[in-house]
Amino acid sequence: MELRSVTEEDLEALARLDEEAFAEDAYPYFVLRQLFDVWADNLLVLDDGEELRGYVLVATAPQRQRSCILGLGVTRDQRGRGHGRRLMLEILDRLKDDDVREVWLTVHPDNGPAIDLYQSLGFIGEPEIRKDYFGKGQHRLVMTLSL
Repeated sequence: MELRSVTEEDLEALARLDEEAFAEDAYPYFVLRQLFDVWADNLLVLDDGEELRGYVLVATAPQRQRSCILGLGVTRDQRGRGHGRRLMLEILDRLKDDDVREVWLTVHPDNGPAIDLYQSLGFIGEPEIRKDYFGKGQHRLVMTLSL
């Protein structure tokens, strides 16, 4: 499976992947389009030659010292095979090369496999869940990694 930068031609497939991975929390197509326009260099995909199977998207603040993982998704049939770890390791290496000092992300507090992955990579969760982080009833755990 090839890990590569996203292309404009990938946007429809990326939208399908995001919808499968996140259902009602998926980015609308127009948002993915704008994220691509702004951060295409920090949007990596896993391509099996027929379909996109995973992606990671990072946004870096203008001063380039702090980045946010905006999305990490893998298709259901490919979960548990190390693809999320592979995407995260690659993007973290790129951020280190860019002298980013800190990376943060949010994760649903019930998403144990994702939390386990992030902790295994060195991310540390805040002591308390952020209630209503993404709106009423949309709680999130904020996790941070120093690079």
